[in-house]
Amino acid sequence: METQIKDLKARIVFNSRGEKAFEVDVIVGESVGRASAPAGASTGGGEAVPFPPSGPEGAVEAFKAYSNKFIGFDACDIEGLAELLHQIDPSPSFTNIGGAAAFAITVAAVDAASKALKVPMFKLIGGDKVYAHPYPLGNVLGGGKHAGEGSPDIQEFLSIPVGSRRVYDAIYANILVHKDVRRLIEKLDKTFAGGKGDEGAWAPNLNDLNALEVVSTAVNNVSDKIGFKVKMGIDFASGSLFDPKTGVYNYSRRGVKLTKEEQINFVLSIIDKYSPAYIEDPLFEDDFEGFATLTKASKNTLIVGDDIFVTNSSLLLKGAEIGAGNGVILKVNQVGPLGDAIGFAKVAKANKYTIVVSHRSGESVDPHLAHIALGVSSEIMKSGVVGGERIAKLNELIRIDELYGPLKMMKVIK
Repeated sequence: METQIKDLKARIVFNSRGEKAFEVDVIVGESVGRASAPAGASTGGGEAVPFPPSGPEGAVEAFKAYSNKFIGFDACDIEGLAELLHQIDPSPSFTNIGGAAAFAITVAAVDAASKALKVPMFKLIGGDKVYAHPYPLGNVLGGGKHAGEGSPDIQEFLSIPVGSRRVYDAIYANILVHKDVRRLIEKLDKTFAGGKGDEGAWAPNLNDLNALEVVSTAVNNVSDKIGFKVKMGIDFASGSLFDPKTGVYNYSRRGVKLTKEEQINFVLSIIDKYSPAYIEDPLFEDDFEGFATLTKASKNTLIVGDDIFVTNSSLLLKGAEIGAGNGVILKVNQVGPLGDAIGFAKVAKANKYTIVVSHRSGESVDPHLAHIALGVSSEIMKSGVVGGERIAKLNELIRIDELYGPLKMMKVIK
C-alpha cells in the first residue's frame, strides 16, 4: 500500500494546562493521523522554540505556506521528514516555524502510515526487533513549577515499580502509591484538600524532607502489599532551584541555600538514606562535571539528565566523554522532529545511557508516547500516574501487551 502524504491540516487546540497547542492531521490514503504537540513548564535552555515570534496562530499561518512541500512525501520516511523540516527551517531551534509544528507533523505522519498499513506505530519506529515494555515512572507528589507556593521546592517525587514482571501490574503499582501518598499527606496535614499539580501529583503544604518521608513510606507500603519492589524517584528540576548570579541552590520553602558542593552532598545523603532508583536533574544544566561526580558516586541509582542534554545528540556526546549521568530524558518536542529524537536515542544506546522517554507537564490525550517509548527501546517511560492525558499513554501499553505480547519488561537498576 502506498504511504504518500495526500494532505495536511493544522489547527490550534488546547493542552492539559489549558494552553494553546499546535495540532496536525496528516492524510495518507483514507487514513488520518493526528498529533498535538505537548509543552513543558520547566524547560532547558537548548530546547527547540515551540512557536515562532508570532505565536501559535503565526505557526498555523506559516504552516499554510510550507505544508505543500510534504504532499507526495512518504509518511514512513521518518528521517526524511526530519531532513525536510530542517530544509524548511534551517534555524537551530525552529524559530521560524516552531518546534511544536515539527513535532506534530512528523508524529502525525507516522500515525497515518501506521493506520494505512495496519502496522503498529512502534514497529514503524523501531523496525523488526524484540520489543520489551519500559517501566512506567510516575509523579506522585509534586512541587516546584508544577505545583506552586507552599509545595515542596523539589519538583517531582516519583514512583517506579522496578520489580514488576508485567506492565499492567507496574501501572497499577504506581496508582496504589499515588493513593497511599494522599493518605499519608492527610495524616500530616488535616487541612489537605486534595490539590494536584500539572501532572496529577498531589501538591501538599509540605517541605522537601517531609515529602521524601511520605513517598518513601508509600513505595515501601505498596511493595509489601503487592509482593514486588517499588522504588522512589526524584526530579530536582535544578534549573528552577539554581540562581546563576549567586551560584547557589535556593530551597525557599525550607529557607536553605546550598553551594554546588552542598547540593551534591544533599543528593548523596538522599541516596544513602532512601536508595532511590532514579534521580533527575540534580544539578544545573551546565554542570557536566558535577553530574559526572554524582554518577561516579551513585552505583545503584540512575543519574538522569534532562535540561543538561535537551534531547540533543551533541550535548549527550559531550556528557558521555566524562561520564556525566547514566540515564537521559528523551522528549521529542525538545528537538522537534521525531527523526531527530530517534537519532538521539541511537546515540544514547551506543553510549550505554538508560533512555527515559518522557511526557511534558502540558500534555495531549494522544497515546503516541507509548509507541515512541517501545520503538526506541527505552527502559523507562515517564508519563504520570493519573489524569486522562497520562492514562492515555499507560493504557496504550496495556493494549499493546494484549495485541502484540505479552512482552517482557526492560531491565533497569534494581
